[in-house]
Amino acid sequence: MKLASLKHGRDGRLVVVARDLKQMVDAAKIAPTMQYALDNWADVKDDLQQLSDDLNNNSVDNMEVFDEAKCSSPLPRAYQWADGSAYVNHVELVRKARGAEIPESFWTDPLMYQGGSDSFLGPKDDILMPQADGWGIDFEAEIAVITDDVSMGVNSQDADSHIKLLMLVNDVSLRGLIPGELAKGFGFFQSKPSSAFSPVCVTPDELADTWRDSKLHLPLRSTLNNEAFGEPDAGVDMTFNFSQLVSHAAKSRPLCAGTIIGSGTVSNKLDGEPGKPIKDGGVGYSCIAEIRMIETIMQGAAKTPFMQFGDTIKIEMLDTQGHSIFGSIEQKLTKS
Repeated sequence: MKLASLKHGRDGRLVVVARDLKQMVDAAKIAPTMQYALDNWADVKDDLQQLSDDLNNNSVDNMEVFDEAKCSSPLPRAYQWADGSAYVNHVELVRKARGAEIPESFWTDPLMYQGGSDSFLGPKDDILMPQADGWGIDFEAEIAVITDDVSMGVNSQDADSHIKLLMLVNDVSLRGLIPGELAKGFGFFQSKPSSAFSPVCVTPDELADTWRDSKLHLPLRSTLNNEAFGEPDAGVDMTFNFSQLVSHAAKSRPLCAGTIIGSGTVSNKLDGEPGKPIKDGGVGYSCIAEIRMIETIMQGAAKTPFMQFGDTIKIEMLDTQGHSIFGSIEQKLTKS
């Protein structure tokens, strides 16, 4: 099934969305909000599924037109948002661009940071920033999962059963602020502003055989200023799958229902070489920083600029029939 939260108060209003993203039906009688549904997943899942089946069979009387622009992120705010870096190719490029090797442990122990989760952006909301020059404003196209309650110390084999929903992410990054923050030895804060998530989240069964091995095996499309920027396959070169990421996050703490775990920037390394731009027949990139790293490695200097006011970014994933799965994240960078 597919679920969304319409903008309404702090926590939105839960709706069930048709598979083709054209119609929706209010789910308030079952669960008023997404967080309520996750808190009570075992009790409400079957009723939500029945409502979804009825909607897709055109057998409900109170259908409404689904408008992505009226959506908040599926969880307008969350108890926890932890973003991994499952595509070690991306990390390797970061290090290589500055002449450094990655530690061997990066291939066996995931990187993860805890992000701010109190003020997620809606999928069509502007990215508001006080300045652009010097801040290195970048998008990061990612996949994320939402869990139910997860016990501390869960192993990666059992963690898969706790993944209830999937969605897309734009994990906005301020590249110009990152070095100074990391140099303090205390991690990201100002350099990681509010993230945005896709209008719709889906249950794993909705993805059929493209969801396997706790990975989503489909291209993730990024379009910057109406030009194709990247379409790397999210299942290729994913060093750590989502079960491993959930297990890693729960190593020393339980995770409450509604915890969001991100994949990190989706990145492909084809035939042993960094990905090529789409215009050169490659799969492109899921953030500006990656093409800048490759430019630095190949040409000695980065040429592609970071986002400026007025720039737009669109992030979307299509199924094998060419239909949008999650709806699209479409945002404009705007001066606050």
